[in-house]
Amino acid sequence: MPLSEAIRLALQQIRVQKLKSFFTLLGVTIGVMFLITVVSIVEGMSKYMEEDFVGKLMGINTFEVRRFPSINIGNTTDEQWREWTRRPFISESDARAISAVLPPGTLWAANTFATDVPIESEYAKQRKLMVFAVDGDYFEIKKMEIANGRPLASQEMATGALSVVLGEEVARHFFPNVDPVGRAITIAGTRYTVVGVAEKQGSVFGFSLDKFVVGPLHSPLRRVTHRPGFTSTSVGTLAIQSPTAAMMSESMEQTRATMRSRHKLRPAQADDFDMSTSKSALAFWDKIKGYMQLAGVALPAISLVVGAMIIMNIMLVAVAERTHEIGIRKALGARRRDIMNQFLTESATLSTVGAGIGVAIGIAASKIIAATSPLPAAIAPWSIAAGVLTGTVVGIIAGIYPASRAARLDPILAIRQE
Repeated sequence: MPLSEAIRLALQQIRVQKLKSFFTLLGVTIGVMFLITVVSIVEGMSKYMEEDFVGKLMGINTFEVRRFPSINIGNTTDEQWREWTRRPFISESDARAISAVLPPGTLWAANTFATDVPIESEYAKQRKLMVFAVDGDYFEIKKMEIANGRPLASQEMATGALSVVLGEEVARHFFPNVDPVGRAITIAGTRYTVVGVAEKQGSVFGFSLDKFVVGPLHSPLRRVTHRPGFTSTSVGTLAIQSPTAAMMSESMEQTRATMRSRHKLRPAQADDFDMSTSKSALAFWDKIKGYMQLAGVALPAISLVVGAMIIMNIMLVAVAERTHEIGIRKALGARRRDIMNQFLTESATLSTVGAGIGVAIGIAASKIIAATSPLPAAIAPWSIAAGVLTGTVVGIIAGIYPASRAARLDPILAIRQE
């Protein structure tokens, strides 16, 4: 029997025996649906973490020099924590020394920040928000465009002018229905002039990135953002951005050498500072991703095993119902291989149809999840091909025993059976 004829018979069986076909396809459909959905969520989360989370919080081709890691997943021992607290703070002199040895075109920015800083204006009541005190190329590194007004000028940063740039939500809250540029806003008791409003930054995991105020590091904001142990020249983070990914390695080596020299570390001593890249910041995500990928394999696997068992049982029933037909075909010259190929093709066709339905439902479920929840989802083209191929393979495996049983039937006994 030609392959096309076997596929046509399989599709005809689906159309004629709708209820039986429904249960035949159900297991494979559910398994492939889970596969597509979980892979889509994992892919969406990966893009979200790499492009939005790290891209917005750290910047592209950027590394940060800090006293100790800003992101730390897992158990930190008491000994490790004590070692961190003994480390010296990053200082402005460190930043100037590093900036002097960086390759041409490299950007740098120093900043400190504090949360829950009281802010108010004559148009709105007090609210506690996040405040950044910055120096250097902060706006360029963060790719922070200004929607209204202008960014902080280098002269304002150098002199510590009482000027600030507001996040979009801050501007909307404190200056409803009025242009905030040129107006005053009070931060921790000190009045500042608004010189710009940043473009909308969006959110990360539901946390708004538009609730911030940025001012010069040398302004009174420095006192507001100082943490316990800070000196008058301490900074929280020194961010360094290279023009290209290839140049970042050179910048990191020069930065490490400069910091070790300034801190008078011997060759055998470990660094007493932390240098974090986007890759190291995403190390915790790689762990979570591994667990999600494991779940993405385990859940569909259970459903596919159940689906294979259902297909096998349904095909055994089909062999029993079509014993007479098999006998006539063998009497007319059909070989064992022909009978086996026929039933394997029918089994694979049924399973592939189920996989196709699962792919469609999985894509729809992924889009619904992305539209109605904070979880991002991105359809991976390879997962569609993998889903259909998996369905076909499951059908072939499940059909081997029923097909071989049909192929071994004695034609005389098969013809006699009604």
